[in-house]
Amino acid sequence: MLSSHQIGAVFPLALDKTHLALPDRHEGKVRDWYSLDGARKLFVTTDRLSAFDRVLARIPYKGQVLNQLSAFWFDATRDLIDNAVLGIPDPNSVIMRAVKRFPVEVVVRGYITGVTTTALWYRYSLGEREIYGHTFPDGLKKNQSLPAPILTPTTKGEEGTHDERLTCAEVVAKGLVDSATWDMVSAAALAIFRRGQEVAARAGLILVDTKYELGLTPDGRVMLIDEVHTPDSSRFWKADTYRKLFEAGEEPENFDKELVRLAYAERGYRGEGDPPALPDELWIAASSRYISIFEMLTGKKFEPAAYPAEPRIVENLKRAGLL
Repeated sequence: MLSSHQIGAVFPLALDKTHLALPDRHEGKVRDWYSLDGARKLFVTTDRLSAFDRVLARIPYKGQVLNQLSAFWFDATRDLIDNAVLGIPDPNSVIMRAVKRFPVEVVVRGYITGVTTTALWYRYSLGEREIYGHTFPDGLKKNQSLPAPILTPTTKGEEGTHDERLTCAEVVAKGLVDSATWDMVSAAALAIFRRGQEVAARAGLILVDTKYELGLTPDGRVMLIDEVHTPDSSRFWKADTYRKLFEAGEEPENFDKELVRLAYAERGYRGEGDPPALPDELWIAASSRYISIFEMLTGKKFEPAAYPAEPRIVENLKRAGLL
């Protein structure tokens, strides 16, 4: 595990953007991607950290953790559904098949929790009992486990727009995904989530909820894409303190990037206007948490890649014959 001093030493070098000598560059909140040819794309996971639908900071090693942790999960779930990964030429980079992304985020939830407008607990606390097409009984408590994980899909909002809630029936009725494909996607998502919960439990964590993205290859194969079970896409709680805190009516001990959201909330910021400046100590703590999650879930020691990152990425891409 890297020390705070080691993380702080490379803090100014955290990877913000890439400018590779490749065509068709695109930039998302966290990833830059490039077309290699009609069948392949290169994704570079930067150190950008986003919350409240905006990029808030750049923290060392975050991109490497997301890329390598996703690679771990893609390999660990390959028996459940195929994925688009073709190679990992660099700790921050992945080559993927070019697929047509489904316009649906496949969200799986194992607990009734959350405070955003699409969260189960938020809707339930408003008195709703039919949520995402599922019926919930009276008397549930916040952060309670569900009898079994459920699918709660949303639209895949474009940049600057919010995701909208869907039922599984609406996914098909609206023509977003055809019925047979959606049945396959649903079964795969629930199986991947169960696998994730099993691995997380061995690591002393609870996988609370997550989102998956899937797509279709030109020859009609459904594939898992993007990222899997990372601190960006998933909510994790500490397992050893969950029961005691739940029974006391207190919030579980989060172990994902929630510490960043909470730090802003303490300053009264929830996404409106300019975000307040927060100390470097927060970002170093966030980096440390990402690294800890990687080591806990994979059972491997994190091996930090060299900074500055872009020259190293370029060199590795040249070795792979991509530049």
